[in-house]
Amino acid sequence: MSNKYFVLDTNVLLHNPAALFSFSDNTVIIPITVIEELDTFKTSSDKKGKHARQVLRELDKISQKGVLVDGAKLKNGGKIRIDLHSDIDSNILDPSKKDNRILAVALELQKKGEQTFFISKDLNARIKAEALGIKAKDYEKQKVEYTSLYRGWREIIVSQEEMDLFFKEGFMKPKGNTPPFNDNEYACIRSAEAHTSALGRYSTSKTSLILVKNNFEAMGVKPLNLEQQFAFDLLLNDDIPLVTLVGQAGTGKTLMALACGLQKVIGRNPRYGKLLVARPIMPLGKDIGYLPGTKDQKLNYWMQPIFDNLSFILQKEDEHHIQNAKQKDKMDMLLDSGIIEIEAITYIRGRSIPNQFIIIDEAQNLTPHEIKTIVSRVGTGTKIVLTGDAEQIDNPYLDSDSNGLSYTAERMKNNTLTGHMFLSKSERSLLATLAVELL
Repeated sequence: MSNKYFVLDTNVLLHNPAALFSFSDNTVIIPITVIEELDTFKTSSDKKGKHARQVLRELDKISQKGVLVDGAKLKNGGKIRIDLHSDIDSNILDPSKKDNRILAVALELQKKGEQTFFISKDLNARIKAEALGIKAKDYEKQKVEYTSLYRGWREIIVSQEEMDLFFKEGFMKPKGNTPPFNDNEYACIRSAEAHTSALGRYSTSKTSLILVKNNFEAMGVKPLNLEQQFAFDLLLNDDIPLVTLVGQAGTGKTLMALACGLQKVIGRNPRYGKLLVARPIMPLGKDIGYLPGTKDQKLNYWMQPIFDNLSFILQKEDEHHIQNAKQKDKMDMLLDSGIIEIEAITYIRGRSIPNQFIIIDEAQNLTPHEIKTIVSRVGTGTKIVLTGDAEQIDNPYLDSDSNGLSYTAERMKNNTLTGHMFLSKSERSLLATLAVELL
């Protein structure tokens, strides 16, 4: 097999430092302009700064085993080479632009007859590369196909006799011709004869569908449709420490997660010591430092949807238990006592979080690497819930296929410790449903 040359754009390495080692036994080319750009990011306190420093450290280690300008060998049989080429035909590309200097490296390799690929998360840069006749690709190592994303449940038809036995024994072995179930996958089991139905959750250890009782409630909030019933079962199950909820606006992801989290923290039989809610801060790519006030005051701008849902839940809970405490007073008490903690994702890195119910809202704006970093913070006795809409992404380098939420749901779908539900029905209002369908 002939050696291939992969020219990496800066944004690929800022997205995932492991991209250095993702191209098998081929040659990875790092233009000198990329090194210069990494240098400008290395002092930043955000994830880009962290990734820039990690890439530079890796290159420093590699340089001790070989000269980077000549091509240093990697353990996977490939090479990494820093390319100093910067000659640009000004009639074709503007040499003052860094993207063009990076593209010039790929163009020069191609002129030499090398099989060259330009790898970038920047769509515009890929379009320019294609216009120059260079094969351009997105960095797709951590991508899934969103249109065929795991749904988390299916429908099966059984006889009335099998249905009666299921209700009696509480479990059912799937028929031999039924496609294999994933662990913690749900089934809506229907009887064609009597038009009755039941809910089941598959257990790999028992190789059976286990009967799910659908009398769910958390803090006065109840599921409104079939998918929400399955989601409630996942959220209230202490044996499933990682849950992913994917769905469009109005499907109830955040509301259900908060209601079930509060139920597990301050309900009749509390299981966790604290409810921690975090969101990535994505205001047009800037961080909360651009807003006035203290950290808590800044967070209030971006956490308002969380406060709105908490207010609704506490109102429902008051109605359910006929209590007189004001919602704001109760919310302030829960926040001041530390029972509920609202945080930005930025401040979770480096922590070890035991015995908590964690909700990561808007997780579609996180990369697979960031999700891995967050989930790896989970300590003993902690449950973590990832929620988000993979069709509403603010991160310019992510899409419905490459975001961390979709990636995690697909990669973790057949594991005893994980559960997933794709929510498709909006319950917010008729107008919200119409907007999701038509706009």
